[in-house]
Amino acid sequence: MSDKIIIPAVIIGAFLLGMLAAPAVIALASRLKAGQSILSYVEQHNSKQGTPTFGGLIFITASCIVAAIAGVFRYRIGLMSMLIFLGYGVIGFTDDFIKVKLKRNKGLTALQKIISQLTVAAFAAYFAYKSEFVGSAIALNFGAGEWDLGGWYIPFAMLVFVAMSNAVNITDGLDGLAAGTGSIYFVFYLIVILIGYADAVSLGSTVYAGELRSLALAVAAVIGGLAAFLWFNSNKAVIFMGDTGSLALGGLAAAVALFTKNPLVSILIGIIYVISCISVIVQVISFKTRGKRVFLMSPLHHHLELKGINESKIVSCYCIVTAIAGLTALIIIF
Repeated sequence: MSDKIIIPAVIIGAFLLGMLAAPAVIALASRLKAGQSILSYVEQHNSKQGTPTFGGLIFITASCIVAAIAGVFRYRIGLMSMLIFLGYGVIGFTDDFIKVKLKRNKGLTALQKIISQLTVAAFAAYFAYKSEFVGSAIALNFGAGEWDLGGWYIPFAMLVFVAMSNAVNITDGLDGLAAGTGSIYFVFYLIVILIGYADAVSLGSTVYAGELRSLALAVAAVIGGLAAFLWFNSNKAVIFMGDTGSLALGGLAAAVALFTKNPLVSILIGIIYVISCISVIVQVISFKTRGKRVFLMSPLHHHLELKGINESKIVSCYCIVTAIAGLTALIIIF
């Protein structure tokens, strides 16, 4: 299939497959009484108690099937990206399963979760470090060339994976928030990948071009799957992605940033994730040291809710900020 057609075809294919899978996932989650337990102190969300979770299975399943059909798994970077996506998804699924089984808001312990995340991160970081297409150098942007981290690349990459997966997980607190901002994040990185692919083709680097193409197809499949999920997750959500989806998205978000050698601008494109994390860190430090809270509630999106801002308004503004940050990142990169 022509390169001009295959990306849109993959997005549409994953969307349609996700739309077909969603009713089945929702029905199964409802039948199994896999409802989300809502924290009692989030008063605005009391009506969401019992909403089916495991919604991440919708876009994970659709994305992986379409990616396989598109030939993503024949290339090392494409295959590894989807394995990371699945690996973090399995961690999230385990966490969600424990929550549902025991009817509580807490799943895996903090230690169990971080060890699991670090295990996948170590595997992925070592792959990137040894890969002839990634290596130990990262782009400094602004035309400043690259910075070769040498052996420090592995702990750096592991930090990116763990930080990003948890950041997306923290951001997943409102209907359509993680999926909406995540879709925009991946659209901008898809542009970065496609420009890199065009450059590789023009330079005759056919092997590298093939690897980048596989990564582009993987990201396109996830964008399509997320579009289908958003159909059912936008306010008022009939299903939540759960940790199954948020950890998977975070893992892939880190992989795309690292595999394109552009992890630094992920801080900008993923500015909403950074803000969510900082708001939690500031809140915890302030309460532990001064006994006072900076925000009515953290992450920031819950503080804004308690200030009386409508949930859909917050999500829209977060998506707009992500889009503007993405455009700024493209200027910085190119």
